Amino acid sequence: MSTNEPVTSRSLTQFVHRFIPAEAQEGSQKQAPTLLLLHGTGGNEDDLLSLGGMLFPGAALLSPRGNVSENGMPRFFRRLAEGVFDVADLHKRTQELADFVSAAAETYHFDASNVVAVGYSNGANIAASLLLSKPGILRGAILLRPMVPFIPDQLADLSAASVFVSAGRMDPIVPTAQTEQLIQLLKQSGASVATHWINGGHGISHEDVREARLWLNTIYS
Repeated sequence: MSTNEPVTSRSLTQFVHRFIPAEAQEGSQKQAPTLLLLHGTGGNEDDLLSLGGMLFPGAALLSPRGNVSENGMPRFFRRLAEGVFDVADLHKRTQELADFVSAAAETYHFDASNVVAVGYSNGANIAASLLLSKPGILRGAILLRPMVPFIPDQLADLSAASVFVSAGRMDPIVPTAQTEQLIQLLKQSGASVATHWINGGHGISHEDVREARLWLNTIYS
């Protein structure tokens, strides 16, 4: 069952999105998270729904479409060139996304303190931006092929956040140094960070899914 009802909240309606409520977890004492699914460049609100279902069956899924268009391809924020971000736009879009998540929690009645982002590429980058600039919006994040979104003037307190980073050693888009720098930023901010490197490129692999699922299970065990 999916829900995409018209609502009055401006913060919610400014994103085309899908919401799939959590399923009852019979015989389980753990509360399933809401997975905030953030697609890569050219994706949409449907792209990561199946991934979310594989990572945590029965979890609520909140999947917005990026509001920025780059040659007709949806993105979550503008870039000036490959790997060069429009930081002013990034900050604006990060605030929009934070407001969207808060409005969605109120509208769809899920726990705003139990949201885990699952971001791929451009989606991973705005998820990282949410962590670094809006602590408390996310309980945690799965970042697949992320880069450093920006260097904060002051480190946020991420001592309550858990993050899984998966990167490809042969990724032609994300340099290894970029991922390593982001990992250090998150650790310096107090986040609990698990990392996984695959001998692959920029695309999501079965190995990414398996390792991310195992990590998520440990967070909610």
